[in-house]
Amino acid sequence: MAGVKRIRARREESFFRRLFSRIKLVMIGREINAFDVLIAGIALANGVEKIATKDKHFAEIEKVADIKVITY
Repeated sequence: MAGVKRIRARREESFFRRLFSRIKLVMIGREINAFDVLIAGIALANGVEKIATKDKHFAEIEKVADIKVITY
């Protein structure tokens, strides 16, 4: 049962990180595609520290989340 609780805790943490990041983006006037927020949240939940992308929305996500974005 401990493993189930641990998995659930990770999922809940990931959910709330995405939610609060999205709220922060809206508060600073930056509406970001929900899929981009979801991708960043999944990356963070899995320990990713950097994302390389052509999508400029991730630069806004970087401002409120603990993730480095490399645009090309």
